[in-house]
Amino acid sequence: MWKWEAEEPKGVFVIIHGAGEYHVRYEWVVNQLHSLGYHVIIGDLPGQGKTEGPRGHVNSFNDYKEVLEKWLSEGKKYNLPVVLLGHSMGGLISIYTLQSLKEVELPDVVILSSPCLGLTNPPKKSKKIAARVLNVVHPSFRFPSGLAPGSGTRDERMRQRDLNDSLLIKRVSVRWYSELEKAMDISHRQVDSFPNVPLLVMQGGNDLIVDKEKVISWFNRLPIHNKYYKEWDGLYHEVLNEPERNKVLAHLLGFVTIQLSC
Repeated sequence: MWKWEAEEPKGVFVIIHGAGEYHVRYEWVVNQLHSLGYHVIIGDLPGQGKTEGPRGHVNSFNDYKEVLEKWLSEGKKYNLPVVLLGHSMGGLISIYTLQSLKEVELPDVVILSSPCLGLTNPPKKSKKIAARVLNVVHPSFRFPSGLAPGSGTRDERMRQRDLNDSLLIKRVSVRWYSELEKAMDISHRQVDSFPNVPLLVMQGGNDLIVDKEKVISWFNRLPIHNKYYKEWDGLYHEVLNEPERNKVLAHLLGFVTIQLSC
């Protein structure tokens, strides 16, 4: 876990990254938030980035939940408003975690960036059957993630840096995929358990990774009133790493500023 502390802070951002990536890909976002007067907390999830243990593998989705709970607890120590920003699988982890937190543990604002509530290209039925078997007899067996290079962002600078980054994960375990599927299912089935906190969902209109229709379906069933859905027309999955990222961040900060001033 890493921290950036502002001199005259007005809040704390806790950022949770997506699958296969790690904290370095949020360098621009972190620097912008820090320069605008926010403390920032971000870390690498188990099995990813610079953490120890089998890469691309997790024994249980609850391992992610425990990590996020620690990061939120760390953010609460500042006695400032806490904003949770979760991207892709980080968005799914946020949903999964928030559905069971006590009120005192909750962040003040939640931002979900293209949350992983469904995949545009899920594995074929035959692969799913094989994965179920392997999940029992060989849960750490890894297979290619299936994400095409450049499918996350149209930004050529980000695409080039990704080609040379050995810490980006290209293979995932059958247990990891099984836990991802279960977490998506639970998040949809227990949508009524999502807490009554201000929520902004930012979704890439041309997302090649997450099924945006699944995101919209989940959002529309949320039993909370202070919720906003913003779809960015033509943008890929990583809306904060797209060429239009300045507009996306300005929209995000406008929402946060309004909520924190209420």
